Amino acid sequence: MKLSSLMKSAIAATAALGALCAALPAAAQASYPSKPVTLIVPYAAGGNVDAVARWVAPELGKRLGQQVVIENVAGAGGIIGTDRAARAPADGHTLLLSVESTIVIAKMVSPSTVKYDGLKDFAPVTLLSNSPLVLVGRPSLPANTLDELLQLLQREPGKLNYATSGIGTSLHVAGEMFNQIGGVQMTHVPYKVGAQIVTDLMGNQVDLAMLPIPLTSQQVKAGRVKAFGVTEGTRSAALPEVPSMAEHPKLKGVDVTVWFGIFAPAKTDPAIVAKLHRETAEVLKDEGLRQKFATIGMRTLGLGPEAFGSFLEGEQRKFGEIVRLRNIRAE
Repeated sequence: MKLSSLMKSAIAATAALGALCAALPAAAQASYPSKPVTLIVPYAAGGNVDAVARWVAPELGKRLGQQVVIENVAGAGGIIGTDRAARAPADGHTLLLSVESTIVIAKMVSPSTVKYDGLKDFAPVTLLSNSPLVLVGRPSLPANTLDELLQLLQREPGKLNYATSGIGTSLHVAGEMFNQIGGVQMTHVPYKVGAQIVTDLMGNQVDLAMLPIPLTSQQVKAGRVKAFGVTEGTRSAALPEVPSMAEHPKLKGVDVTVWFGIFAPAKTDPAIVAKLHRETAEVLKDEGLRQKFATIGMRTLGLGPEAFGSFLEGEQRKFGEIVRLRNIRAE
């Protein structure tokens, strides 16, 4: 065969290979999913994470043409189920619905216990929703505003305590961020049950608490507890009368939200991840579903893989700095 013929054959083969590679993502999307999709929820049934999964899964299944089956794998504060999802085949048929504490913070505060890496072992699919936390206080606390609270804490460092749902949670990190940026010292009191914190606050048994808005909004509106500020740059629509901490010049850097996100195991075909995001984003457009999220104080987002990935990197930097500065450990 002449050299020109060989070259023509090589060019033709290269073109054919290029066409085949270009067709692969479309083929992956067309054939996926080929069976029911398992959505792992790393918490017990009945909580907010489980509720969100049950709101999203049926409609996502309709759009995918396959049932989305929820599997609750509870234990170790979400670590067991998350670890199982990280080890699942990267074919898009096993997904994870999880939160900031389990994905970003857990490995920072429990490095010898948590074997997965939330950023390296998962492909972010969609950031579903988020919401700030709120710093609340007992009704008899001798402070009514953020400024008065900061002055009180500065006069009596370490005397006042604040409750959260546990060591190493995003609530705990938010409280320590408030301490660090505000130049004050509240003493952390971890609880096992969030609802008990509210009861103890109303009964003046604990001074302050860093909590999700839905857990406290009714008590705040009824005047049974005091609300000092939400942990975000703007006010929350769920508690519009409560200032953002960023409104105080000393607390502009306080920025913590709790969030829900869907993840696939790392190395999942990007075309499958893109399809999952596209269909999930369509599900989130439903007004009825958006109202359901609002009932738990969450706003829907629908952030895609690239933007979600950048968001996670920012979360890792932000939380990592506070965990290091405040020496937060959960083991």
